[in-house]
Amino acid sequence: MKLHGSLGEQERTARGIRVLTILGLLIIVVFIICMNTGYSKLTPFDVLKTLVGLGTPKQELILFDFRLPRIVIAMLVGAGLAVSGCIMQGVSRNALADPGILGINAGAGLVVMLVVAFYPSTSAAPVFMLPVLALIGASLTAMLIYGLAYSRTEGLSPTRLLLTGIGVAAGISAVMIILTLRISPEKYQFVATWLAGSIWGSNWKFVLALLPWIVVLLPYVFTKARVLNVLNLGEQTASGLGAPVERERLKLLAAAVGLAASCVAVSGAIGFVGLIGPHLARRLVGPKHQFLLPGAALTGALLMLVAEVTSRMILQPQEIPVGVVVAVIGAPYFLYLLSRSK
Repeated sequence: MKLHGSLGEQERTARGIRVLTILGLLIIVVFIICMNTGYSKLTPFDVLKTLVGLGTPKQELILFDFRLPRIVIAMLVGAGLAVSGCIMQGVSRNALADPGILGINAGAGLVVMLVVAFYPSTSAAPVFMLPVLALIGASLTAMLIYGLAYSRTEGLSPTRLLLTGIGVAAGISAVMIILTLRISPEKYQFVATWLAGSIWGSNWKFVLALLPWIVVLLPYVFTKARVLNVLNLGEQTASGLGAPVERERLKLLAAAVGLAASCVAVSGAIGFVGLIGPHLARRLVGPKHQFLLPGAALTGALLMLVAEVTSRMILQPQEIPVGVVVAVIGAPYFLYLLSRSK
């Protein structure tokens, strides 16, 4: 029996490594397609020449100033939101948990929208402060939701957490709508596009503003894979095994809020990535978080890259917000998950 279990574990590990490798290769393929896609045509040979420094000034402008920052941000945002959703699903033991549905994105977005809407100009907005400001809004929202959903007798109820998050998100969305009525017409178009989910921070400053959060928080979360595995067993079982449940839960929720807030600060109100990414990864690599967390990161990055290239191809020369493409994919999947939940 022990030998059989050991072989089964080796097979699952090998399968997880294969799946992660395939996802990485798919990301590379879609990344190359993204560099070659857009209103201004660049052939693969043009892209290759430009990457090695032999392109024309126009080609360098298109590739390095317009396309590559958006592609990199799309990957980082997809990975960050998917891992954030994976943490929330693991901590709450709720398959429908996600930073968008639970209202975390809305809390971050409210603060960012206030800064962008009332700052003298969007180009002068404090780029490197936006993730910090978004974190403040997301943290306050998370504390509100956690406080309303937590019960001393029952602990953190998954159903109560979901319903509370939906209610808080609806309230914040109403406040956002009211705010849009009070801003200037020049700002309204920008805010409307941001609310639809647009990678508006399309230059390297926004990449540098987001990158430290992803580089610090993702490895930290990966080191907590075993803790998430234990928390999935239930609060009583985890406590019986000696895990400091409440302390670890708060640490993981703080990391999830930080990831979601920093991503929302540069990508707008993109929803469903945190819901779809973990679910697809779970189907591919299984429930163990040692593979589920990196699988969710890669799946989220791949999903955002596909949405990014699709948003540029459908209505050329116009572009549709990336969040709209993700919503077209995510809304039916959410309804499917809702119909299957008990």
